[in-house]
Amino acid sequence: MFCTVCGEKLSLMFKQDEGLVPYCKQCAEYRFPRFATAVSMVVTNRTKDKILLARHREQEDFILFAGYIKKGETAEKAVTREFKEETRLDTVKFKYMGSRFHEPRDVLMLNFLIMAENGDISLDENELDEAVWFEPEEALEKIRKDSTAETFLKNALAEIKKL
Repeated sequence: MFCTVCGEKLSLMFKQDEGLVPYCKQCAEYRFPRFATAVSMVVTNRTKDKILLARHREQEDFILFAGYIKKGETAEKAVTREFKEETRLDTVKFKYMGSRFHEPRDVLMLNFLIMAENGDISLDENELDEAVWFEPEEALEKIRKDSTAETFLKNALAEIKKL
């Protein structure tokens, strides 16, 4: 890791109440790690008996809809914008479900359970190869195992059962 201000190589130094934190000797400042933030969406229909999963370009596994939060944008705005961009469907309502750091992409994922408006899906072909409505148990079978998406899907299905 390198300092985002001067470019100096950072070393880990103990900071009271924080533990080991990257430190720039040149600037004499602690440099907390920066990482991207994204939204992840478990999409259900109005009757809550189907889950919409996506397959990204040239990928085999089905995953949840997701997208990065733009600078200055709220997570709530990103949810409706990203889903609309990828499917051309509106979001009827949504609920924040939780977060998880997704290490493979160095991103904090904020997960939402969203209800999609009924209608024809028109995919953003630059990003997605297909989107398919699945029964909840089938969605669990299709989603990538031991993934952040699987964790979010399981949590969302438990929430749907409560409703």
